[in-house]
Amino acid sequence: MAEKKGKSQKEGKPEHGPDFMFIVRIVNSDIDGEKKIIHGLTSILGINYRISNILVKDLGVPQDKLMGDLTQEETKQLVELIEDIPSRLPAWLLNRQRDIDTGEDTHAISTDLDMTQNEDINLLRKIRCYRGIRHDTGQKVRGQRSRSNGRKGATVGVSRRKVK
Repeated sequence: MAEKKGKSQKEGKPEHGPDFMFIVRIVNSDIDGEKKIIHGLTSILGINYRISNILVKDLGVPQDKLMGDLTQEETKQLVELIEDIPSRLPAWLLNRQRDIDTGEDTHAISTDLDMTQNEDINLLRKIRCYRGIRHDTGQKVRGQRSRSNGRKGATVGVSRRKVK
């Protein structure tokens, strides 16, 4: 019987070295150590597959390397790359272009992304613009159909007579 390389015969899972980390903590996010690095980075809020691909290429490690196999130095270098995203990427790839307060192009990550989104919605509510009013009343904001779709609660429509 042929032996499988790198996999335990009983469990079918790959064997990990003594330095393997099953949970990697980067930028206030817990990442599964058994995921490939390119997919593990996408579990950080604000980093999509394209940005993850760029970060992995800049880091200089293979894309199929597992998150748990990263060394401490590689993890520190990855954190520095993530913090340096606005200066490394073009403005059209950032998620915070022409900020209302500062006018700069930035990239919000993790809890900062949630906070900036909530602040933006609260500003829209405060100035009572159309989008702010739609957010306040819980209606669709971006022009979607609301007459026949997206209803909450009991269905509205034709009522049928009860069969005797």
